[in-house]
Amino acid sequence: EKAVNLKKDLAEMQEWMTQAEEEYLEKDFEYKSPEELENAVEEMKRAKEDVLQKEVRVKILKDNIKMLAAKVPSGGQELATELNVVLENYQLLCNRIRGKCHTLEEVWSCWIELLQYLDLETAWLNTLEERVQMAESLSDKLDVVSDALESLESVLRHPADNRTQIRELGQTLIDGGILDDIISEKLEAFNARYEELSHLAVSRQIALEQQLQTMRETDHMLQVLQENLTELDRQLTSYLTDRVDAFQMPQEAQ
Repeated sequence: EKAVNLKKDLAEMQEWMTQAEEEYLEKDFEYKSPEELENAVEEMKRAKEDVLQKEVRVKILKDNIKMLAAKVPSGGQELATELNVVLENYQLLCNRIRGKCHTLEEVWSCWIELLQYLDLETAWLNTLEERVQMAESLSDKLDVVSDALESLESVLRHPADNRTQIRELGQTLIDGGILDDIISEKLEAFNARYEELSHLAVSRQIALEQQLQTMRETDHMLQVLQENLTELDRQLTSYLTDRVDAFQMPQEAQ
């Protein structure tokens, strides 16, 4: 009777593993929204816990069959063979579910990481747009234009590492058919805005550089002129002090 019960337990265990495999490993999943992906991750976590909880039952079966085989070798041999099959199937099921759970968690982590990088780069684009707008209407003061140029250049020196991460993470998910429509839309919008603002910023940078160069040249010319006028004023003052006749002065002084 005990052998019959153990045989029944083994059959039930094998049936449960077959159902678990069909439910968790053989279904075709399509993750077209973050909600679907998140739900799949949670479901696979529950599946992993469910399968691992059966480990106690498997151990009890193993111990009982070993005890029976020790008492009744002839009756326990067949059960021992069936037990080995169940143990192999159970271990394989555990490994496959662990693997799929890990993969889904990695995919979810990849999606969250992509969103974080997009948030960082969107904040940077907002700052770049703000600096470009601030540099459009400036006073004619040299220091104001210089500060605006320096401020714009400091934002443009932003490293490309985050954009590289966005491209690689997005492509990884799209290649796996994960949230491909949503990610493609997000990347397209981000890249279009990046290209537009980068072009505007570089154009404005060039314009500011040219404006600054012109202002510096003008400032230098005015400085030279001021120095010449100061020297001429000194000479004229000297002539007046010495009561020099105008016709005795050089032509330019006259």
